[in-house]
Amino acid sequence: MKKLLSTKMGFFAIAVLLFWIKTYFIYKLEFNLGVSGTMQEFLLFLNPLSTGLLVLGLALFASGRKAGVWIIVLDILLAFILYANVVFYRFNSDFITIATMMQTSNFSSLGGSIASLVEWRDILYAFDLILLVVLYWKNRTNWSMERLKLRKPLIVLMAGVMAFVINLGLAEIDRPQLLERTFDRNYLVKYLGTYNFMVYDAIQSFETSTQRVLADSSDITEVDNYTKSKYAEPNEAYFGKGEGKNIIKIHLESFQSFLIDFELHGEEVTPFLNSLVNDQNQGFTYFDNFFHQTEQGKTADAELIMDTSLYGLPQGSAFVTRGKNTYQALPAIMEQEQGYTSGVFHGDGKSFWNRDEVYKHLGINDFYYDIFYDMSPDRVINYGLKDKPFFEESMPLLEEMEQPFYAHMMTLTHHHPYLIDEEDATIAPAETGDGSVDRYFQTARYLDESLEQFFNDLKESGLYEDSIIMIYGDHYGISDNHNRAMSEILGEEITSLKNAELQRVPFMIKVPGVEGQGTNHTYSGQIDVMPTLLHILGIDARDYILFGTDMFSEDHKDYVPFRNGGYMTEEYSLVNGIYYDNETKEVIEEPTEEMEELSETVLHELELSDRVLNGDLLRYYTPNDEWEPIDPTDYDYNYKLEDSEEEE
Repeated sequence: MKKLLSTKMGFFAIAVLLFWIKTYFIYKLEFNLGVSGTMQEFLLFLNPLSTGLLVLGLALFASGRKAGVWIIVLDILLAFILYANVVFYRFNSDFITIATMMQTSNFSSLGGSIASLVEWRDILYAFDLILLVVLYWKNRTNWSMERLKLRKPLIVLMAGVMAFVINLGLAEIDRPQLLERTFDRNYLVKYLGTYNFMVYDAIQSFETSTQRVLADSSDITEVDNYTKSKYAEPNEAYFGKGEGKNIIKIHLESFQSFLIDFELHGEEVTPFLNSLVNDQNQGFTYFDNFFHQTEQGKTADAELIMDTSLYGLPQGSAFVTRGKNTYQALPAIMEQEQGYTSGVFHGDGKSFWNRDEVYKHLGINDFYYDIFYDMSPDRVINYGLKDKPFFEESMPLLEEMEQPFYAHMMTLTHHHPYLIDEEDATIAPAETGDGSVDRYFQTARYLDESLEQFFNDLKESGLYEDSIIMIYGDHYGISDNHNRAMSEILGEEITSLKNAELQRVPFMIKVPGVEGQGTNHTYSGQIDVMPTLLHILGIDARDYILFGTDMFSEDHKDYVPFRNGGYMTEEYSLVNGIYYDNETKEVIEEPTEEMEELSETVLHELELSDRVLNGDLLRYYTPNDEWEPIDPTDYDYNYKLEDSEEEE
């Protein structure tokens, strides 16, 4: 060992070996990659090698002892990238992309959430770096001051390229068209590793950034033909029944459907929401097979999907990376077709998820953010204003809106890591030992109570009876990194299929003058909300580029695509590339032609939606003769509020 350390090449070999071993063990300990079979396990083990050789090998071009310093510096950089993915994955069950790194404006609000994801054992991930520094310090004097002959670092880099080529070749054998069908980042990391994935993602990001420049008016034709072929005729019992009615859309942050009718310690966690679901006299229709379809954009994806019937992007958030696109969104359509005003209510800063810019392109008239609310420290927790004061202070703003209006109320308290003040907790936490899961039920109860308060205020104001009320969950709250605790909560193993089933989020709607259906079992997703609401208002969805279909229509397309290319139907599902029978929960070893054709349809639909966003194709589409494109300069959310008390 001493002889090995006395040379730069020996030190380099040890650095590569430590990097290789650490990366593989982190893959196994931190990421749920769905590795199955000897080949996939071998590729998971192999893929860090090419990165180690190529990146650390660059240091060998340095002269003298600087080579050792550069090996350590580059190793620290690689360790930082890997650990950042570890922390990101613990909450998102996903990997960092170029697009997510562009969302740095959001990071200042994530402090508490990130801190909760860091664990004491993580310090062990720096052990190899500390060891390298010690070994370098003790042995550097034995190193030659001369630069290595060029042949040696070139051989190392060639070996790195060869390792990657072998890795990619074996991956393509095990998973054909791996790089062509890249909706699922888990597959790419499993086969190629986090570092190679990030290089691939950078290339993809560059390619998509050029799509807008190269796009022309002919590109929208295929999209238009597809959405027209998918169109579902409206249900006469609902078409036009909500015309002229106010619309109040209530966003339940991180709320999953398993909470409905769920009991903890013998108590209902969400008694008020349960009453809306179970008491048909309340007038609501509850879709119990409604799924979120978000990806890395999470809440921003949900907003985009529900107001445009376009899917979010496979990487990052379209609100951030495609915020200046041309859109034909619900707020603008309702204003131009029926004279609606629109407003978003949110107890946080205006720039989170680039909302203060993208809302202009969606045609949203007013944006009520933190300056409209009392943000005293005792009223704020986690990501912003607590839900109870948020709803309370929103009421006078809501009453002042010109009717008919479209109001989007965004709650915040029920958000990871689910912090709650002691005086606000009215149910004891769960007892799994997983803090996020245990507190999840307390903040859900708080949200439920705040919602009941808001309904009472709406009724007292006279707005309730004359308003369409929609309630929806934006995305999951408990990721599959908490499967052990969730298994304890639900009393069953959390398999891949079960995790997909847990992506159900609530969607319920009340239309004045229309009797609620109670529970509707139709399979649907967020992509279907916009055409459904348009038909309720009496606006034909056929005119617009929409990928969803009316949930009340007999022609509704009841398959639910997920952003990673999987899907869910009533009878069967495609999860992580595996088909399942929904009734028996068994793997379908020989999928039918219908199943495989539906898979191709889902992938084609996602691809078309991506083309619309990446190419900004709606700039080439005119829905009807009366349509006027949105001019974002017509909107300004930089309000100057006067404080009358201070003036007095």
